[in-house]
Order: sequence, then C-alpha cells, then structure tokens
Amino acid sequence: MATIDLTRENFEKTVNENPMVVVDFWAPWCGPCKGFAPVYEQASEAHPEVVFAKVNTDEQQELAGTFGIQVITRAKSLDMNKVQEEIRKQNKESKKAEGRE
Repeated sequence: MATIDLTRENFEKTVNENPMVVVDFWAPWCGPCKGFAPVYEQASEAHPEVVFAKVNTDEQQELAGTFGIQVITRAKSLDMNKVQEEIRKQNKESKKAEGRE
C-alpha cells in the first residue's frame, strides 16, 4: 500500500478509522527526510495491513504544531544505511518465513 498524505481535514478520520496508522512528519527541504522517504515507502509496501501516512510540515503547519513538530533533530541522528540494512534483513526473514525464499 502506498503512503497517504494527511492534512488537517483528513487526519482525525484516518487515525480514528484505522487500527494502526504510522505517521511521518516531513519537510521538502529536510535532507534526512528525503533519505528516509524510500525506506518509509518500502515499509508501507511490506506491511499493507498498516496505514502509512505523511504530513508535509510546511503545508500543514497547524497540524505539525499540534504535535510539537518543530525540529528534525532525531531524524538527523539516524544512520540511514543501518536502517535500510535492518529493513532488508526483516524483509528477507519475512520471505523465508512465508516460504518465498
């Protein structure tokens, strides 16, 4: 399942009508956000039972403010190579468990 864009208008409905929603707050100018985007998309495809959503903090400043999203310091501290390797490992284990590998 592809990620969906959340806005102030559809946020509450999306969160309330789905058993699990993972939300990525991002900004188009944020380098770590751009690096994380393919990983997030891959995770959304690997877990179709979960709704993966994104909030553009530049366009949805009120929504981002509600959650206290101001600085992307945690994203900057991520080692994206390590995150991607962990996802590859998990995908390989999932395929093996399903008998596809």
